[in-house]
Amino acid sequence: MRIFLTGVSCVGKTTIGKKLATLLRCPFFDIDHEIESFFSTSIERLQDKFPTMYSFRKEASKVLKQLLNREDTQDAVIVLPPSGLMDEYWQAVKHSKGMTVVLTDDAKNILQRITFYDKDSKPIENVLTEKEKTLYLKQIKKDMTYFNRTYKRADIFVLISGLNPDEAAIKVKEILGEARNF
Repeated sequence: MRIFLTGVSCVGKTTIGKKLATLLRCPFFDIDHEIESFFSTSIERLQDKFPTMYSFRKEASKVLKQLLNREDTQDAVIVLPPSGLMDEYWQAVKHSKGMTVVLTDDAKNILQRITFYDKDSKPIENVLTEKEKTLYLKQIKKDMTYFNRTYKRADIFVLISGLNPDEAAIKVKEILGEARNF
């Protein structure tokens, strides 16, 4: 069974997804990493080549479709971007067998986990001022509202507030078990 994890940026998809894959004893795939490998460039540099996010997602979804045709992804945890249930990504996901899981958390918790990357997807240190924290918190809430429209397509929502990554992965596994008798 495929498990598709999505949620807003910095909610913990990759960290929790890796732990979930270990718990389920299955492979783990991060679609952003797969896209970067396929195109031999960072997500940000690739996005710069397209006039709109829609056109980027349309091209990037080809990598997801290829990934889903591979034998080693039949039983896997696959992390999608925040837009993972939109446009061409959604078309690929909905036509494959699997459970879609949206990880949710309080915007303030997400702000504490915010990570910055350079154009080459390398993490960079960035200490936010109080003013910047306010602006990022506002943006996180805006993203939550924006993506929530498509997240309604998901099979399961898992609130991870107050949980560390191990606890969150266990919670996801338990909820999946209730939904599908894992």
